[in-house]
Amino acid sequence: MDGFGDEPPADLIIEAIDGELYGPKQPKVILFDIGGVCVVSPFQAILDHELSLNIPPGWINYSISKSAPNGFWHRLERGDIAMDADFFQGFNRDLHIQSLWEDFYKREKAKNPKLEDVIPPLPKLDGEWLFNEMMSSSTKHDPWMFPALQALKAKNKYIIAALSNTVIFPPGHKLHQADYFSGPLKGLFDVFVSSAHVGYRKPEPKMYQLATRKLDEFAKAKANSPRNRNLGWESGVQATEILFLDDIGENLKAAKKEGFQTLKVNLGRAFEAVDELEKITGLDLEGDHPKIPVKPRFARAKTSKI
Repeated sequence: MDGFGDEPPADLIIEAIDGELYGPKQPKVILFDIGGVCVVSPFQAILDHELSLNIPPGWINYSISKSAPNGFWHRLERGDIAMDADFFQGFNRDLHIQSLWEDFYKREKAKNPKLEDVIPPLPKLDGEWLFNEMMSSSTKHDPWMFPALQALKAKNKYIIAALSNTVIFPPGHKLHQADYFSGPLKGLFDVFVSSAHVGYRKPEPKMYQLATRKLDEFAKAKANSPRNRNLGWESGVQATEILFLDDIGENLKAAKKEGFQTLKVNLGRAFEAVDELEKITGLDLEGDHPKIPVKPRFARAKTSKI
């Protein structure tokens, strides 16, 4: 047509149509958080405990987040300190800061006028018990995401990787694992970036940059193997070719800033993310677990030692 110049090449037309119809470019990498994505979220144990104590939900997460970047939880996840008696004492102190409790309660009162006007006493928590309860409860595979992960691995179309804030359990702890990166879950990943082993944690930008570099190196190193030919790995991996699944909005926001595609996994509703993964990949990934959201469990309050 007059006024439009030469017709664009056919491949550009197809690419433009694909972009309009199917959204972002197909990823080379599907990158998973672990807790709250591949395994049951530790936040579920936190929520259950808060409900059992009859305090506004969110206090424990609030107190942990406000201790960043150098609270005992964050230092443990970066591998700066060991999981020992000093850690548990410090973590417990981080959970019992009166000024933070007052700020949190005022915030919640503004959102929920039904709360008492007088700020109640600072909740007494057993930090060591709470920590171990969270970690123990989050060892179970997510009933929706784990089958999807297994199916993705079997299809052999993507680099399957993990990017997780982690802790190292010492010898003698019931969750200690001599070979950290082995097992039914961790053994599925081509690349596993563990915060406690690399010295960074999400949402620090260096964590995402390190993951991109390791994935790029892996793709180029494995591109010519019979299993991976014709997957385009010889050109490596760019941030825009990574689809990242996480349950924490702050981590996803930081990933977007680094160029990642992102997908939120909502607490107790991982089947929604699996549905989205099926749309993106065009693969059948669902297991046989019913799509019933996990609801908080109201447990009897535990008597604290503190």
